[in-house]
Amino acid sequence: MSFLNHDLLARLGNMPLEARRSMIGNVSGRHRSALRGSSVEFAEYRKYVPGDDTRRLDWKVYARSDRYYIKEFEADTNLRAFMVIDTSGSMNYHPENQESKYIRACKLAANLAYLAIKQGDAVGLSFSTKTPTGHTLHVPPSRRPAHMNVLMSQMKLQSPKGETVLAQTLHEIAERAGRRALVMIFSDLFADTAELKDALRHLHFRKHDVAVFHLVDQTEIDFDFDRPIRFVDLESGQSLISEPDLIAEEYRRIVSDYLVETRTICTDINADYRLVRTQDSLDSVITQFLMNRLKKQVAH
Repeated sequence: MSFLNHDLLARLGNMPLEARRSMIGNVSGRHRSALRGSSVEFAEYRKYVPGDDTRRLDWKVYARSDRYYIKEFEADTNLRAFMVIDTSGSMNYHPENQESKYIRACKLAANLAYLAIKQGDAVGLSFSTKTPTGHTLHVPPSRRPAHMNVLMSQMKLQSPKGETVLAQTLHEIAERAGRRALVMIFSDLFADTAELKDALRHLHFRKHDVAVFHLVDQTEIDFDFDRPIRFVDLESGQSLISEPDLIAEEYRRIVSDYLVETRTICTDINADYRLVRTQDSLDSVITQFLMNRLKKQVAH
């Protein structure tokens, strides 16, 4: 299976994947840097101190104020994007003849990774699952075109299973990423809300630009079942036979509260939150995501 949609990528052309926060990189690129440099976009003045490059003195300001000031500019830099895909058991959910939440997550991540690498940015990938050694699987970021094959190969090798370790994975990413990065999370967010909130705040504290793709299936929201049915917890394996009519109203209320709470947790740290139904068009989800990020900077 190829997770790339070549027709979509062709339609997007050179539409960029923009960072909403200033980035810090080690090669010249298209993204605004948190560091000062010598690009064409003016940032601010500061007082001259011995050792500064005198070529950056603003003589017009000196003529008006009789004081020396240095011009500072925003430096363009490269972006490092970290994709985090939830591989807990619940991501394997899918109604009959429809793709799972995990497959949708891989398609979103793969196409966005392709766009990032195409524009010269580095992309890494982490899976929110525990390996036999007890550590989360991380693929280090790279900007080489051949890196796409590595990313998609790893996506194909993973199989959603077990309980979620999403919060733990996000804490690891917050520290592993080091300097500022774009962290894109693809998950159904079936995690303890207090732990999730703490992990997202950790990313925010480290000044990462966070984007959350909250994956749900419409049947999980509608709960439109008309006969007794066995419900199976895809993470723990526990099952329960229930009469849907007896619990539908309470279920929908709880799900509605859960969706509001998770959105609030994300928006409280200025995360770019996206509720994505597995039935939604891949084209519209990615296009809207890219369009909404164009020149949309948030506070550093």
